[in-house]
Amino acid sequence: MSGLYEMLIKGIKETLYMTLWSTALAYALGLPLGVILVATDRGGLRPMRGLNAALGIIINIARSIPFLILLIAVIPLTRAIVGRMVGSTATIVPLTLSAAPFIARLVESSLKEVDAGVVQAARSMGASPMQIICKVLLPEARPSLLLGAAIAITTILGYSAMAGIVGGGGLGDIAIRYGYYRYQRDTMLITVALLVLIVQAFQEVGARAAKRIDRRI
Repeated sequence: MSGLYEMLIKGIKETLYMTLWSTALAYALGLPLGVILVATDRGGLRPMRGLNAALGIIINIARSIPFLILLIAVIPLTRAIVGRMVGSTATIVPLTLSAAPFIARLVESSLKEVDAGVVQAARSMGASPMQIICKVLLPEARPSLLLGAAIAITTILGYSAMAGIVGGGGLGDIAIRYGYYRYQRDTMLITVALLVLIVQAFQEVGARAAKRIDRRI
């Protein structure tokens, strides 16, 4: 029993490690992409139809690739970056690449919810596009962005569990190796329950944070 306990604790740590790092890196890529999509859209701060259309197509194509296929396809890139193709650190690479386009669309949706009148008011006062983005759009969209972050992090958590099929580490790896291959159903149920609890925790934290800073409530 102590061996199972230690294995599960390690699995939780690896799952959180993969999920949090992948979310941070995916937002480093996806947040700017989402801002560019909004800024270059028709009626945006800097309308650029060609760039917006091209970026939208690239993001849609990236989003349409199933994670397991992407996980295998980027193995050479993963090995080049982290020096290995399995393990929790290696899984961060495909997780980031898979989540970034999804996050870009979440950010785009959140920013488009901001009242156009607020943006026009900032424009009329002579604010530059960058000032509007940093001091109007992003602050006004914070509640929606936080809810989107909760959705993103739980989605990435699900992807990290799927990575267990190829030895990605974490709870997903435990569920596959022991619950599936060795027919240890109790281990499978425990890992599933732990994943559900972690998802619920992230969702609750995100919802509470969004509600706390939402000035409309």
